[in-house]
Amino acid sequence: MAGPDAMLRRLARLHGVQPVYVDAMRRRRSASREALLAVLRALGAPVEREQDVAAALAERERAVFSPGIEPVLVAWDGKVPAFELRRAWGSAGDLPTCRIRLESGEALELRVLVSAAPAAVVAAGAVDHPPPAGQRVEPEPLRLPPGYHRLEVDADGRSYSALLIAAPRRAYLPAAWTDGGARDWGVFLPLYALEDHPGSGPGDLSSLGRLAEWTHTLGGRVVGTLPLFAALLDSPFEPGPYSPASRLFWNELYADPLRAPGLDDCADALAALDSPSRLTDLERLGTDPLINYHTLVRARRAVLRPLAACFFDSGGADSPSFRRFLAERPEAEAFARFMATCERRGEAWASWPVGPRDGTIRPGDYDERARQYHLYVQWLLDGQLRTLAAGLRERGQRLYLDMPLGVHPAGYDVWSRRGIFATGASAGSPPDAFFSLGQNWGFPPLHPEALRETRYAYLIDALRTSFRFAGMLRIDHVMALHRVFWVPDGMEAAEGVYVRYPAHELYAIHCLESVRHASVVVGEDLGTVPTEVRRAMARHGFQRMWVLEFETSPDRVPPVTSPVPGSVASVGTHDTPTFAAFWEALDVTDREDLGLLDAGAAAAEREGRAKLREAVIRMLRDEGWLDTADPSTLQALRACLARMAAGPARLLLVNLEDLWGEVAPQNVPGTSIERPNWRRKARMTFNEFSGLPEVVDTLAEIQRLRSRTGKT
Repeated sequence: MAGPDAMLRRLARLHGVQPVYVDAMRRRRSASREALLAVLRALGAPVEREQDVAAALAERERAVFSPGIEPVLVAWDGKVPAFELRRAWGSAGDLPTCRIRLESGEALELRVLVSAAPAAVVAAGAVDHPPPAGQRVEPEPLRLPPGYHRLEVDADGRSYSALLIAAPRRAYLPAAWTDGGARDWGVFLPLYALEDHPGSGPGDLSSLGRLAEWTHTLGGRVVGTLPLFAALLDSPFEPGPYSPASRLFWNELYADPLRAPGLDDCADALAALDSPSRLTDLERLGTDPLINYHTLVRARRAVLRPLAACFFDSGGADSPSFRRFLAERPEAEAFARFMATCERRGEAWASWPVGPRDGTIRPGDYDERARQYHLYVQWLLDGQLRTLAAGLRERGQRLYLDMPLGVHPAGYDVWSRRGIFATGASAGSPPDAFFSLGQNWGFPPLHPEALRETRYAYLIDALRTSFRFAGMLRIDHVMALHRVFWVPDGMEAAEGVYVRYPAHELYAIHCLESVRHASVVVGEDLGTVPTEVRRAMARHGFQRMWVLEFETSPDRVPPVTSPVPGSVASVGTHDTPTFAAFWEALDVTDREDLGLLDAGAAAAEREGRAKLREAVIRMLRDEGWLDTADPSTLQALRACLARMAAGPARLLLVNLEDLWGEVAPQNVPGTSIERPNWRRKARMTFNEFSGLPEVVDTLAEIQRLRSRTGKT
C-alpha cells in the first residue's frame, strides 16, 4: 500500500495537476497538501478530507482505466492516428469494428490492425483488480479532409466514440510572409482610446475603419486593438477588455449608431441624437481625459435603444439580413435574454432565483424591449464588423484582434456553460521578479476534462467568433494551451498549483480554425515561458512576440537584441510602460508609489535604467541609427523603431501613443482602483495625429525600411 503523500501525488497527476514546478527564479516549488486537495476538489475529485484520498484514487483509476477510447484524437494533416482501445473485462478480444463519420455526414468504414498496448501502471492497493487489457489499434492509411469528424468503435458488445480533429499541422501563414518575404508593419491603439476629433467621444467601429484607411495610405497592412468582446455594463459592472462577459459576442459600446440601417426613418432615434441630455453626456466624455463608462453607456444607448425599437416595430426581424444573422449566430437569442435579465435584476447571476440562475430564463424574467435591444445591437455589430473586415481585406490589410485568456465569472459564458468552468479556483500566475506574491486574475479556469467531454464546442465557437473578422488573432497567455496556474479560493496566489491541458488537441483546433479562416495566429509568449511552449509554437506555425522593453539589458552586448526572425515585434504592449515612461524610468516611480518597490530598490532600478539608456544610445550611434549622443526621448524612439523596421520580424506593430511621447500607460498590471486602467483616452485625436508630421514621417520611414531587404 502506497503512503498518503505518494497516493495524493498520484491522484494529482491522474487529474493533470503538477505537484511540483520550477518558478521564474529557477526555484523548485512544491504544492502544499492543502493546495493540492483544493485544486483536486475544483476538478471534481471527491476529497473533502485527507482521509478521502485513497478512495478517490481508486475511483479515479477505475475511471481512467475503464473500457473505451480517449474522447478526442488528432489526425494531423488528415492522417488517422493509432489509438488505444481498453477492452471490457472477460472480452474475447475480437477485432473491433471502426468507422468514421465525416463532418459532411459521409460514413467511412475503417480497416484496422490490433496489437497489445503497454500495460498500465496502477498504485499498489489502490484498486482491487488490475486494469483491463489495452490494445493498440492501427488504422489503414487514410487521409481525411480537414474538419471535426467522429470516430466510432464497436467492441465487446459496446460502442465508443471520439471527436477526431483532422487538422493541418501548422496555422495559416500568408505566402508573402515566408522567410525572406514581405515584412509588414501596422499600428495599434485601444479602440476606446481613439477619438475622431475633440469632443467626439470614445471610438467605435467606424473610427477603427477610418484608422485602417489612413494606415493604408502610409503603407501599413495591419491595424491592432484590444479585445472587443461584450462587457458587463450594468450591475455587476466590469468594462475591462480582459474580463469580458463573453468571448462569443461583441461590446455594444463599439456599435456606430450613425451608420445603423434605418436611422433616417426612426424619429425617436433622430430626436435622441440632439437631445440636451445626450449632448451634455458627449460634452463630458469629450472634455474628460478618462472615460466615464456609465456616461458612455447612457449616451450610446440613448440612440441605440430607439433604433432597436424601430427595427422590431417595423418588421426588421423578418429581414433577410437579420434571419441570416440568427442562422449564423443562433445563440444570440440566449445571450440577449441573459443580458436583459442582468439589466432587470441588477446583480450577478449567482444571486438570481432558481430558474434563471440555473439556466432557464423565461419571458417574465426580463423586459422585452431590453431583450430586443441586446439582440438588435449584436446584429448591428455583426454587420459593421463584417463591413470593416471586408474593407481591410480589399485593401490587403489585416485586423489584429486579441483573444483574452478568461471571462468574468458573472458573465454569459460562465452562466451558459458553467460545466466547463472550474469553480473553487481562479486562474493566475506564480510569483516572479515583478509580482513577488504571484497574481490572482479572478476568473474561473476552463476545466480540461470538461472541455474534452464537450468536444471543445465552446472553444471552437469562441475562436470562430474572432476568426470571422480577424486577419490576425493574438492568443493571450499562450502557455495556457499547455498549463494554467490555478489559485484555490481563499488561498494566496503564491499557493497556486499548475494544471496541465491537452496541448496537442488545443493546437489542432487553433490550426484548423486558423487555416479555415485564413487568419494568422500570434502567441503571447512573454515572460517566463517553458522551452516546450516555444517549440510547440514553432512546430505549429504560431508567430512569436518580440518586445523591445523585454529584450534590453545594460549588461548585454549589444544591449538590445534584434527581433526574432518571423516574429511580431513591438516596443511594448498594453501591459508595459509606454516607451517614454520606460526610457525616463517613470514606471519605476509609479511602482514605488504603489508600494511595489522601496526607496532603495527604486534607486537601484533608476540607476540600472540610466546605464541602459547609455548603452542603447551607444549602440544606436555605433550602428548608424543616431547621430547625437544626447537624443530626445522621441529621437531615441525613432531610432529604435528604425532598427526594428530594418530587422527580420514579419510584422512591426507600432503603438501610436509612443509616437507623440505619451507617458501614461493604458494598464498597470496588479492594480485595479489604484490606477485608471482601461479608461484613458489618447491625448491626441485621430484628426490631430493623422496630420502630425512627427507621426506621419516616422511611419513613412518605417514603410521605407520595411520595403527594403536591409538598412541603407
